[in-house]
Amino acid sequence: MISKITSKYQTTIPAKIRRMLKLNVSDSIEWKIEDGKIVIEPVENSFLKHRATVKTAPGNIRDDIERARDSMVKKYK
Repeated sequence: MISKITSKYQTTIPAKIRRMLKLNVSDSIEWKIEDGKIVIEPVENSFLKHRATVKTAPGNIRDDIERARDSMVKKYK
């Protein structure tokens, strides 16, 4: 696969590689040089590992924040 470099030194990641690496818009990649070769790896965003782990439901955000603050105060007393 070949990509061109633009006048701003940007390039397009071929679709096949984006799919293989599961890259999405706003993801980050890391460039490395290993044994004289360029290696590109996706950067794992540790925050996104928690995606969909918090279940949400209708409620009152102010009450939820107050409950969270109270539990933190109790935890660190």
